[in-house]
Amino acid sequence: MVLDEFFLFPLGLVALLGAVPLVILYLLRPEPVRRTLPTFRFLADSAGRNASNPIFDRLLRSLLLLIQLLALVALVGSLATPYVLVPESETVQETVLVVDTSASMGVRDGGGTRFDSALAAARDEVSGTTSVVAAGANANVVLRRGSATDARAALDGLRASAAPGDLRSAITAAASIAGEDARVVVLSDFADDSPWSDAVREARARGLVVELQQFAGGGQGNVGIVDRRFSGANVTVTVKNYGDSAATRTLSLAGATREVRMDPGDVATATLPVPAGGGRAELSPGDAFPTDDALYVAAPEDASVDVLVLTNDENRYLTAALSVIPEVSLTVDNPPTAVSTNYDVIIYSNVNPGRLLSGNVEAGREVVADGGGVAIQAQEESPSYGDLQLVSQASIETNPTIGTVESHEITRDITFPPPTEYVAGDLRAGQSLVTTTGGTSLVAVERRGAGRVLYYGFMEDSSAFKYNYQYPVFWKRSVFYLAGRSTLSELNRATGGSLAAGANQTVETPGGEATGPEVRLADAGFYRVGDERFAASLLSEAESDVVAAPLDGESAPSDYPTRVEERDVPDPLTEWAALVALAATMLELAYLRRRGDL
Repeated sequence: MVLDEFFLFPLGLVALLGAVPLVILYLLRPEPVRRTLPTFRFLADSAGRNASNPIFDRLLRSLLLLIQLLALVALVGSLATPYVLVPESETVQETVLVVDTSASMGVRDGGGTRFDSALAAARDEVSGTTSVVAAGANANVVLRRGSATDARAALDGLRASAAPGDLRSAITAAASIAGEDARVVVLSDFADDSPWSDAVREARARGLVVELQQFAGGGQGNVGIVDRRFSGANVTVTVKNYGDSAATRTLSLAGATREVRMDPGDVATATLPVPAGGGRAELSPGDAFPTDDALYVAAPEDASVDVLVLTNDENRYLTAALSVIPEVSLTVDNPPTAVSTNYDVIIYSNVNPGRLLSGNVEAGREVVADGGGVAIQAQEESPSYGDLQLVSQASIETNPTIGTVESHEITRDITFPPPTEYVAGDLRAGQSLVTTTGGTSLVAVERRGAGRVLYYGFMEDSSAFKYNYQYPVFWKRSVFYLAGRSTLSELNRATGGSLAAGANQTVETPGGEATGPEVRLADAGFYRVGDERFAASLLSEAESDVVAAPLDGESAPSDYPTRVEERDVPDPLTEWAALVALAATMLELAYLRRRGDL
C-alpha cells in the first residue's frame, strides 16, 4: 500500500472525514443581508479609493475555513504517525538454544526433573535474537531468530516427551539456522547414544561458539522395561537392571504378577496374559525414571475370533492352519446345515453345490453386514454364491505364471507359487491382490460396508502353497483382516514412531486430540483412532540407560560473540504534526481576534 511508505498507521487518516461537516457548514452558512445606509454610503463614496475588492473579500471570508482545515489535517496526520526512514546501527547477540526433550530428561532430580532444570537455564540464556530447537525423536525448529519475548514463549511451550531423542540432528539443525557470530547453547543430559559430539565439532569448525550444559542428576540404579513380545494372548516383557547392585522387581498386569530378579547389567523376562481390552503393566517399586517403569498394552475387547468353515470335503491344511492360531475359535460344519450369524468369519471351502442351502449363503451376507468377513475358496464346480463371488468362473486352465502381487496387509512379503490348475475368470468386484500374467485374479478382496469379502483362487489339490511355511501366515492375516481385527503387534507400538490415520481424522492421544493423516507417538499411553485403540510405550535400551558420563573440558566462554547490524528504521514525525496543528489553532485565534469575533 502506498500510504505505508509515509505513515505507520494509515488507518488514522480515516479521521479526515471530519472535514466534510466543516465544509458543509461553510456552504450552508447564509450570506449577509445588504442594507442601504445613507450615512455609510456618503462615507464610502468619499473614500472610494479604499473600497474593498470583491475577490479579496471572498478570500478573507474563506481564510478561516482554510486555517481550520489546516489544523484538522495536521491533527489527523499526527494520528496516522508520519515517519521518515533513518539509518541505525544495532549491536546484536544471537543465541540458538537446543533443548533436549527426549524421554531421559524426565528423570526426577531433586524437586523436579532434568527437563525442568534445563528449561530454567535456557530462559537465562535468551538474548535479543534467539532461536529454539527441540531435540526429540526429530529435530524441531520451534523458533527462528525471534525476540527475547518470543523465545521465552517458545520455551514455555516445550515439554519432555516419552520418545528416544536424536541430539545430533538437533545440533546440526541449530548450526544450519545460526547466523554468523552466533552461539549455540545445548542443554541436555547427554545420555543420547547418537554421535552428538561429531555435530558439535562440525559446528565449531564453522566458527560457531557451542556451549554444552549438562543436567544428569538422578537416575542411578534405574531398572526399566526395554522390550516386549506377543505370542497368542500373552505378552513377554523384558526388563533390564542398569544399576550397580542386584535388583528385584514385581511386574503386574491386570491382577497377574511376576517377580524378576536381576544382577547388575542383567536382563530378565516375564510372561503375562493380555487381558481383554488391554491394560497397563507396571514395575514396582518404581524409581527416578517412571517412563520405563510402565508398559501400555492395547488389545481388542473380544480376544476371540470365531471362524466357521463350511465344507463337504474338509481341507485339512486349511483347518490345521486356522487351529494353530491362538485367537481363533474354529468350527467346521457340513452343508446342508443351519448356520447362526454369531461368527466373525465364514469360509466356504470344497462345498458340494447340491448341498449348499440358500440360507448358508445368506448367513455369509449377514456376517458381512455386521462387520465380519466371508472367504470363498475356488473349486472346479463352484456353487452359486451370488454377489459374494468376486471372480466369475469361466473355465479351468493349467500352468499359469504369477504376474503381480500387490502390497497388502495379507499378502505383504509372501511368495505365492503358481498352481498347476486354476479357475480362469474375470474380476467382478473388489481389488485383485495376486494376478496371473493372463489377467485372472488368484487372490482378491473387497470392502463391503463395514464388512469384507475374500476370494482365494488356489485349489488345494492343484497348489503347492499349502506346503509352504507362509501358508499359515497368510490365513492368520486373512482371518484378522476379514474379522476387522488388528494383531497385538499392530496395536502396540514404540514411542518415537507414528500412527497412520485418515485425512483430517481426529486421534485421541495421551496429551489431547491430534489430526491425521499421521500422528507422532511422542507420549506413552493409549491412542484412539475411530473405534480402535493403540498403545505406545518407551522401548529403548539406550534411552533407559539414563546415567551419562560427565562432560570433560567444557566450560562457558568468557566473551559471547556479537555483531553490528546496519538497518533503516522509521523515525516518527508525530510531534512535528502536532506542532503544526497547534500553530494552526493559534493562527485561527489570532485571526478571529483581529476580525473582532473574540
